[in-house]
Amino acid sequence: MVYRSTARTEATRLAHRERLLDAARGLLAEGGYAAASVSALAERAGVATGSVYNHFASKQELLAAVFRHIAGHELAAVRAAVAARSEAAERLRALVEVFSHRALKAPRTAWALLAERVDPLVETERLAYRRGYHALAEETIAAGVAAGELPPQDARLSAAAVIGAISEALLGPLSPVGDRAEPGPTVQAIAALCLRAVGAPAPADQP
Repeated sequence: MVYRSTARTEATRLAHRERLLDAARGLLAEGGYAAASVSALAERAGVATGSVYNHFASKQELLAAVFRHIAGHELAAVRAAVAARSEAAERLRALVEVFSHRALKAPRTAWALLAERVDPLVETERLAYRRGYHALAEETIAAGVAAGELPPQDARLSAAAVIGAISEALLGPLSPVGDRAEPGPTVQAIAALCLRAVGAPAPADQP
């Protein structure tokens, strides 16, 4: 009987926690970190404001958990796209295109992940997020060099340049006051730039 009560209590606690995380994800997508006040989170989740602190020590801890979840999901999607290709140029193209298309499809969330001013706790998660992409790009470039598909180069430096180029190129379109134009040409231009930067050969149908 005691076990059932404890299990039921824990299930309720986890359900409340997940509702808060869902609420934070929704508010982040709608208005960024500024929209995710504790009172707004509690109202969206349907819980008392004070109960937020039963699950997270602070608003920043909650937002860091949300950032970690969203960023991990995005990185996993890009990793899967890269793993589905065989040649270095196509793997790098997949990294650029999938990252960019997903960001432009959810611009407010992507802006929060990439550029919005955040608390140091969330910034720590952001740095880990960027390191994940750097590592994936470095691995892709290094494998291409080893296979003779890309010219010799410092894979770590090239990876940093590629990830930096993607992030910088997306800032304008992702900005809350940016132009929401058709993403296709933007993504293609970013991909072409990154491929040229690492010395990838142009596709057969391009000069």
